[in-house]
Amino acid sequence: MGLIHRRKTKFKSEDNTGFGTNASSYGGRFLNKDGSANIEKRGIPFFEQISWFHSLLRIPRWKFQLIILSVFVAVNLVFASLYYLLGVEHLSGIVANTEIEKFGQAFFFSAQTFTTVGYGHISPKGFLVSSIAAVEALSGLLGLALATGLLYGRFSKPRAYIKFSENALIAPYKDGTAFMFRLTPYKNTNLSDTEVKLTLGMVDEENGAKVNKFYNLDLEISKINALSLSWTLVHNITEESPFYGLNEEDYKKIKGEILVYFHAFDEMFSANVLVRNSYLFDEIVYGAKFIPMFDMSTDKTKTVLHIDKLNLFEKIQI
Repeated sequence: MGLIHRRKTKFKSEDNTGFGTNASSYGGRFLNKDGSANIEKRGIPFFEQISWFHSLLRIPRWKFQLIILSVFVAVNLVFASLYYLLGVEHLSGIVANTEIEKFGQAFFFSAQTFTTVGYGHISPKGFLVSSIAAVEALSGLLGLALATGLLYGRFSKPRAYIKFSENALIAPYKDGTAFMFRLTPYKNTNLSDTEVKLTLGMVDEENGAKVNKFYNLDLEISKINALSLSWTLVHNITEESPFYGLNEEDYKKIKGEILVYFHAFDEMFSANVLVRNSYLFDEIVYGAKFIPMFDMSTDKTKTVLHIDKLNLFEKIQI
């Protein structure tokens, strides 16, 4: 901390990052590895602090499918229980010898009503059971419309499909060293007008109190016209860099985080896409360089991008 404290007057900190400056109020990193803010909200009821629409669009595919299946089964169990409690004799067409078979056929009648399939094998008799079936049919129409909208939203949502290297490196560069990390697209998307911005956040001491200081990090190349291969981002560590003068031990002692903001234009959707990532100081490897991850095909007609080599590096002396 002392080194940064002695050098802090050389660099102008940024105040418009959206993060607080009181370091004692912060726990852990600023950004999670998935790009979300590392914040837990309290003070309001749990269901009021969640946007279900946004959550269902962002959760992994297997979770979304599991939720849809679970809701479908749960709703049909509720309506099947109502039909069973009112008496399956009010459902004409049911032929069963055991109570389990009766409940099972009531469940499948519920599923047919909920999805408005209506095979006609079983039909409701009486005003009360018919009313419940009508309510279930309406619920099914609304539920299927909602599920279809969510499925379309997930399918049509623009995404960057960008992978970042697990570690950032301090590597030799020109006559000195540089902070580096790399990224690559991993699906058949077309991204143009690509831009990356870096913000360094670190804990410093000011008037005896720990504060968060933020600095913009200049990149050798921050914009490219199109992103097709891997892209290694390079911040040259010169005298104007907040990293200047730091050795390997300093990176282990200082509490800092580099915030990465990736912005590009998706040509297919004609929409902008944004990805966030971050690297803690203990995720920075001092004295290493990345191993190349693309080369020429054997027939020399294509460039081969090896996505599985994104995180590969080798240690070197600097």
